Amino acid sequence: MTYQIPPRAIYASNPAASRGRVHAEKSSAMKSEFQRDRDRIIHSAAFRKLRLKTQVFVSHMGDYFRTRLTHSLEVAQIARAIARALGLDEDLAEALALAHDLGHTPFGHAGEEALDECMQPYGGFAHNDQTVRILTQLERRYAAFDGLNLTWETLEGVVKHNGPILPLREGEKLSATITNFQNYMNLELGTYASAEAQVASLADDIAYNNHDIDDGLRAGLFTFDDIRDLPMMGEILEQLQREYPKLAKPRMVFESVRRMIDVMVTDLITESQRRIAALAPQSADDVRRAKAPVIAFSATMQQNIAALREFLMERMYRHYSVNRMTSKARQIVRDLFEKFMLEPELMPTEWRDMIADMTSLHSRARIIADYIAGMTDNYAELEWQRLFEMRVRA
Repeated sequence: MTYQIPPRAIYASNPAASRGRVHAEKSSAMKSEFQRDRDRIIHSAAFRKLRLKTQVFVSHMGDYFRTRLTHSLEVAQIARAIARALGLDEDLAEALALAHDLGHTPFGHAGEEALDECMQPYGGFAHNDQTVRILTQLERRYAAFDGLNLTWETLEGVVKHNGPILPLREGEKLSATITNFQNYMNLELGTYASAEAQVASLADDIAYNNHDIDDGLRAGLFTFDDIRDLPMMGEILEQLQREYPKLAKPRMVFESVRRMIDVMVTDLITESQRRIAALAPQSADDVRRAKAPVIAFSATMQQNIAALREFLMERMYRHYSVNRMTSKARQIVRDLFEKFMLEPELMPTEWRDMIADMTSLHSRARIIADYIAGMTDNYAELEWQRLFEMRVRA
């Protein structure tokens, strides 16, 4: 039987009916609006830098382990597969998957935490917010506008992929980035994002949980015996050993992770189909106005994923070898930020010129944060050496 691509669902985002861009542009005869968004993201400088940004392991710990770029590509593949099964717009789901990590600092979450600490007097730092800054301001490639001038649907998905932002919880406030952008494009912050954005968000969960198991096994941080009691994994390993009793470890790692991804994707599609049938949305806006996400895991799968995350937190993210790396990473980020705040003339010319006329410490700090957040792991280490090691040439 030949595989049949499901027809476009009535509740899918339609590129021909996009709400448009901040700066009006002629439509393309070759690409849909969401395909153009995807391509602009792929050609951005920020996307290219993901090749040398940490997922969990820095590059000198091994060249096999995932980076932000390979992770983003894996998320995009999973998102496209789920979107196709549900009759959604694959290109929008892919664009959102490829964009979701653009705002990450060097050295993964350790770098982000350190930069957020440094930025607390100046509004804080979060990689999701930085992604919006990159897409709407910091990418300066096009003659007619700053940013990538993406469609409303793509920007909405980036901002609201984890759900509605309004109303704010007590003590919270909107970031300056989102507040300012709302003046140009109302992203309807009190509603859910499109089904495609919800797919991209959960594809991220599927990718990093499974691929961190893959990387952790290959790095020797834990063994098959350690993960045998995890939900789903024990059954998968027993099945593999029955089918392939002499399977070599590298193949066992790949096969077990591949099958785990399939189990999670199948659960997500099944539960999402159930929710969609119950809601019976007649448009993409019906999905946005729903009282709960339409894309979700089953309750049992949510519990299984929580157990998997708890294991990874204890055995991988808090492993002493990872802790040593993250400790160094935090120090590098803190040192760079403090040095540039005290002596901004040490920054490269184009960045120094941006803050030359600024008297506000908040403005200076934000530009310095932009500079540091845009660094790759290797470049951040090299900048630190140039500034703090006497024998390294500036």
